[in-house]
Amino acid sequence: MLKRSTSCLLALICLLTFAVMTLAQNQIMSELRFTGAGNAEKNAGVWIDGQYVGYVKELKGDRKIMLLPGKHEIIVRQAWCKDYVEQAVLEPGELHVVQVAMTKVTPADPSSATAELKISATPTRAVVFVDDQFAGHVDEFDGVGKAMLLIPGEHHIRISLPGYQTFETSVTLRARQKLKIKTELMKGSITEAGPLVSAN
Repeated sequence: MLKRSTSCLLALICLLTFAVMTLAQNQIMSELRFTGAGNAEKNAGVWIDGQYVGYVKELKGDRKIMLLPGKHEIIVRQAWCKDYVEQAVLEPGELHVVQVAMTKVTPADPSSATAELKISATPTRAVVFVDDQFAGHVDEFDGVGKAMLLIPGEHHIRISLPGYQTFETSVTLRARQKLKIKTELMKGSITEAGPLVSAN
């Protein structure tokens, strides 16, 4: 009986210690919350201090961003848009809301982009680069009515996510050709995500 009481008391002490530590951590850490009005904003990729963390509409709940107080660089990218850049100074326990507003940039000649590329990859939250330019995340390019339009010719495709090995390939597209890339990223170190994912 004494052993059982001692075990219950130890479990209660551990639970209280964990609760106190969690409360203390929440008072120290700052939270970033992202808002965006349109699809361009909601599907834009987010880099914090040079590291890709995901796209706007997924960064909540279990994937919410908690940071140490101090100065942080936030960059939000979307294809055919000017980068949204914010230098945020976060205070302990602060909830900082980033109101993402993307400004469209018109491509040189959109009518020449007649080749269609679909991408099916897991995880679907991985980021896609075409010719070293951010294009979006995988989920935007797979499914009915989802694809990217590219100018015919050779293109280098890179699919990356921190914690996974980068997938790279080159494709040569003809005018009005439809092509699909299918892959599954292999688990790896955060250092294997590639320089475009872990640098500005």
